[in-house]
Amino acid sequence: MISNKITKYFVIGLLMISGCQFHPPIKNEIRIKGSDTMLLLTGRLAATFMKNNPQYIVINEGGGSLVGIKALIKGEVDLCAASRTLKADEIKSLAENFNVVGISHLIAKDALSIFVNQKNQMRDLSLDQIRKIFSGEITDWSEVGGEPGKINVIIRSPNSGTHYYFYEHVLEEKDYASSAIIRNTTEDVLNEIRTDSLAIGYGGIGYANDVPHIQINGIDPKIENVRNNSYPIIRYLYFYTLNTVDGITKKFFDWVISPEGQQVVEESGYIPLWDTNR
Repeated sequence: MISNKITKYFVIGLLMISGCQFHPPIKNEIRIKGSDTMLLLTGRLAATFMKNNPQYIVINEGGGSLVGIKALIKGEVDLCAASRTLKADEIKSLAENFNVVGISHLIAKDALSIFVNQKNQMRDLSLDQIRKIFSGEITDWSEVGGEPGKINVIIRSPNSGTHYYFYEHVLEEKDYASSAIIRNTTEDVLNEIRTDSLAIGYGGIGYANDVPHIQINGIDPKIENVRNNSYPIIRYLYFYTLNTVDGITKKFFDWVISPEGQQVVEESGYIPLWDTNR
């Protein structure tokens, strides 16, 4: 009888210990992956959030919107940073894996700048000229009023949401020029342009003030022109999640869209969702 009681209490004790061991810890980490265009922004948002909330960790990685979306589809990240909307096949994959279609969260407004080398005298191109340059219909600077010389087109890799957005909204789904030079990140595009007087490329408006950001249709790529929608190439930047955000992820997202978070957006060279001066 005593032996049975000892056995009983021993089993109960094991169950209690086992329950403690397998109790899920409180989550204090957020993983973000995706858009290289947003990497500067998400990095600053993460750093400021962690400074104000040292109990939390935000791990931020780039790789491109496609890389981030694939990580979301595999359930490897809490937030996917993307500079484009999800495609139909990506939504289908989410539905097959998790029975969800994903939720998009607007975090900022952005515009694409067209970059040229400092030695290039071109400071204004029409949207149609840009379309023809990047699709290969115009191949020499003299065709758009510049000094004679072969135009070297620099574009982002297909993993990039910016690559796809430019293809869809600027090229109107015409193929990029076959001679276009592909670079993985906006900084790589800029490095190419800094050393090549005949180069032209594109990237987020918040990048690099050491190369000219040319006018499009006579409109400067300035924040006020993005806010009033007069600048021609404007888009939104997104976080994507599998489900509605909760826990630390909700705390981070709520802060990102708060006046304080949107102030970081503005300080990073992007356009907040609303006027932070109000």
